[in-house]
Amino acid sequence: MDRKVKIVQYGCGKMSVYLMRYAMEKGGELVAAFDANPGVIGRDIGEIIGTAPLGIKVTDAAKADEVLKQTKPDVCIIATRSTMAELKEAFALCAKNGVNAISTCEEALFPWNSSPDITRELDELAKAGGCTLCGSGYPDLFWGTMVTNLAGSSVSITKIKGSSSYNVEDYGIALAKGHGAGLTIEEFHREIGNYNSLSSDEIKELVIKGAYIPSYMWNQNGWLCSRLGLTILSQTQKCVPHTYQSDLHSSTLDMTIKAGDATGMSAIVTTETAEGITLETECIGKVYAPDEYDKNEWTLFGEPETTVIVNRPATVELTCGTIVNRIPQLIDSPPGYITTDKMPDNAYMARPMHEYVKSR
Repeated sequence: MDRKVKIVQYGCGKMSVYLMRYAMEKGGELVAAFDANPGVIGRDIGEIIGTAPLGIKVTDAAKADEVLKQTKPDVCIIATRSTMAELKEAFALCAKNGVNAISTCEEALFPWNSSPDITRELDELAKAGGCTLCGSGYPDLFWGTMVTNLAGSSVSITKIKGSSSYNVEDYGIALAKGHGAGLTIEEFHREIGNYNSLSSDEIKELVIKGAYIPSYMWNQNGWLCSRLGLTILSQTQKCVPHTYQSDLHSSTLDMTIKAGDATGMSAIVTTETAEGITLETECIGKVYAPDEYDKNEWTLFGEPETTVIVNRPATVELTCGTIVNRIPQLIDSPPGYITTDKMPDNAYMARPMHEYVKSR
């Protein structure tokens, strides 16, 4: 590409502070920004990212269609919600305007196994609009290409086991309660673990109907199997409580969690494949004890056995950096909803991003 990549930012919250700055630092031209929050609308993006005014004010998201038609950007970065149902409108708007779009939405990384109808609809819209839609972020690399690249050093693999932990205290009361923090073990199994006995077919049916929202690892296992060329035979999820031997105070819940009660949970997704490789992955969300911290750990069992651990990852910054570095590949991908397992590995950009775009 012989000019700067024109970018719009959809969603101007915490993530956008890094997304907009990183996009400009990597040579992108930010031409517009949208948000639905009245407290953000009208603010200069320079104020949001902590620089001098840049002359671009946040526009009401209700006017996004009009602004996209005026500015004709190459890419829209969407940083709003976490499910495809919540993202459908923004993705569809981009597709109808022929704008490539990439989202921080966790489900968007591989939504074919959780929201197939929405994904098919968006795929058709993107093909008609001649643009590409996808999701990316921290899981794209740290649960994805990092793992598959390690697999490239293995002679044989029997099992891939992964886990990623986070402190529910950092994400508000709704998420803490959703993870069962503060419940007795009996309450946990009654309110949260009540789907644990379902078969692969039963849970798959509930997920596709939208009656059961799986953890992010549900989508990740689909991504990994697609990337590795594995054929899925079955996939289940179980929610298992975590406990601690002493009382723990939760400032988010404004309560003391008694020793032995649930501090949170692991959502464990197990995938069996025709190739004989089992994937067992888990998201661990709980109220941390004083000595606990975020950790990302993956082990490949086979010959040889290999483990990689990332302690205290800067998840927000890594998410935003991964997305910005994906932009040239997004532009170069064929039209449709193209998940990143179909793209080359993410690469560091030492030069302005437009120099990495090959298709224009």
